[in-house]
Amino acid sequence: MAPVTMPPVEEARRIFRRLGYSVDGDGTDLRAERKWRTVHVTALDADEASAPRQLRADGGRSEYHLRCFVTWMESAGKLRDRLAGLDPNYEWAVIGVDTEDDDYTVVDRVETAA
Repeated sequence: MAPVTMPPVEEARRIFRRLGYSVDGDGTDLRAERKWRTVHVTALDADEASAPRQLRADGGRSEYHLRCFVTWMESAGKLRDRLAGLDPNYEWAVIGVDTEDDDYTVVDRVETAA
């Protein structure tokens, strides 16, 4: 079990690799590629999930139109709400990772889980 004070970077890598993406990058910002899709993946710890600097409306990188923010499950709802309030100009999703078993839930802008 990883501490919630650390961003779930390895969990983000594992999730996207299981989904068939190749994953590159160091630190908390990753690039996941599969077929024609490139997703900018950002891992955020519980505190960063509510920090507006991480959630700029332009995504911080104009070449990415698909964004995924990976955080711990207990922060996923707050992060989704912040993104929905910003209404950024990119497609986004939030993945909440369970600290106990590394299971995850995808949370999108309309408050549904998949």
